[in-house]
Amino acid sequence: MFVLAAVLSVLLAVVGLAAGLPKALLKGSIPAQLQSPGGLSAPLVRFIGLAELAAAAGLLAGLFWQPVGVAAALGFAVVLVGAVGFHAKSGDYANPETRGNAMAPVILTIVAIAAAVTLVLAS
Repeated sequence: MFVLAAVLSVLLAVVGLAAGLPKALLKGSIPAQLQSPGGLSAPLVRFIGLAELAAAAGLLAGLFWQPVGVAAALGFAVVLVGAVGFHAKSGDYANPETRGNAMAPVILTIVAIAAAVTLVLAS
C-alpha cells in the first residue's frame, strides 16, 4: 500500500508544484486568467499558489512521516474543491470549450483523497 501512496503523493506534489509556482509568482497565463475582470484578486491568487506549494512540500514530507502527508493531501483536496467551485461559478462545466480544463480539479480532488486514504492505510 505504501508504494501506491508514494506514487499518488509524488504525482500530486508535481501537480501542486506546477500549478502553484506560476500563481505564487503571479507570472503566466493562468494567474492572468484568474485575475480577469470579475475574477480573483492578486493576493488571493498568490495565496492559492502558496497553498499548492505547501501541499506539494507536505506530500513529499509525508512519505517519511505519514500524518504530514495525510494533512497535505486533505488540504490540497480543499484547495481543489475551491477550484471546482470557481469553475462552476464561471460556467466552465456548461461550456464545451472549457469543460475539459475544468474537469482537472475534479479528478485531482479524487486523487488527493485517494492519496490521503492510502497514506493512512500504509502507516
